[in-house]
Amino acid sequence: MVGTELLLGEIVDTNATFLARNLADLGIDVFYKSTVGDNLERISGVVRAALRRSDIVIMSGGLGPTDDDLARETVSLVTERPLEENPGVLRDLKHWFAERYGQTPMPDQNRKQALFPRGSQIIPNPVGTAPGFWLEKDNKLVIALPGVSHELRTMFTETVGPRLSSLGSGQVLVTRNLHFVGIGESSLQEKLADLLREQTNPTLALYASGGTVRIRMAVKASTRQVGLGQMKDLEAEIRKRTKEYCYGADGQTLEEVVAQRLVEQELTLALAESCTGGLIAHRLTNIPGSSAFLNRGYVVYSNQAKAEDLGVDPATLEQFGAVSAETAREMAQGARLKSQTDLGLAVTGIAGPTGATPTKPVGLVYISLATSGDTIVERHLWKGTREQVKNRTALMALKLLWQTTK
Repeated sequence: MVGTELLLGEIVDTNATFLARNLADLGIDVFYKSTVGDNLERISGVVRAALRRSDIVIMSGGLGPTDDDLARETVSLVTERPLEENPGVLRDLKHWFAERYGQTPMPDQNRKQALFPRGSQIIPNPVGTAPGFWLEKDNKLVIALPGVSHELRTMFTETVGPRLSSLGSGQVLVTRNLHFVGIGESSLQEKLADLLREQTNPTLALYASGGTVRIRMAVKASTRQVGLGQMKDLEAEIRKRTKEYCYGADGQTLEEVVAQRLVEQELTLALAESCTGGLIAHRLTNIPGSSAFLNRGYVVYSNQAKAEDLGVDPATLEQFGAVSAETAREMAQGARLKSQTDLGLAVTGIAGPTGATPTKPVGLVYISLATSGDTIVERHLWKGTREQVKNRTALMALKLLWQTTK
């Protein structure tokens, strides 16, 4: 991946993710990824190293018209193929400029985009001005694509991917992800220790992020359907051991699973949010059709709002404080009774960085769920930024809903 802006963190490299995923689907193993700034010597060094250890090298970026766009020059230097102007590409460039800018001539600098190392095959760019190229030498392949994401994706999908498909192993990499909440990565690993130790094909890998854990199962197979079949028994065993924590697979989110259960059980919900400021409502209303179960949501940030909107007893607030099990309980019960819903879910806490006391530190949160027969209250204490505390609180509130509606 070529571009100083990538090294400076000015943009996120989504091209590498896209390419890796699509190459895996073609059965092409990706072993290395390099990022280098706009410097001819350093780019050349990276490409030389890549050609020594790999059969296929894909470059992203450096195909623009400016002096710091160096992909053409690099490949020309490394492969010892001189740059040659392609008349057809030059004609297309002039036509493109004429269509968009009328009588204004194309700047001479843009002629650079019609230069390619000798022997290159042009990769058309139907959505931009920078064509890519495909160059084979000494049983090695160099593919150069633009850094603009929508251009790279279009060119790969329409031209590069279909051509590379004939070079793959004849197998595809099939993956499936299982999602867990309420359990840490190390604890999950202990439950699955023998499966992780004995893995061959399929393989397993654990990843933790933001209060959830993901297990990626991967298998090489002749087709996706065959691969999913090979993972079926393994998935069943994992789910059997972790049924109280595994909430979904692949693209499923926790809020989607919660929404599905509420709809299936014809349950209605009211929310009372203090420290999350409406974040739980936001996540649930991202689900189409959420009006089928979500009646309303209260954002009650002040003690006055808690008392007036939810009926929290001022004496409770005075004696125990806004961040307490007692207040959370009355908030959940009040939201349920005021809204006449089946469930009332409430959160109150100290997101920080201010507001803590000697007995109530930043990250202290209470979550309460009121039903017709019971009211549950959970106490949590998390470290992190204000945003992290809010996100973790929303996640654990959804977890409580998910566990209660099983």
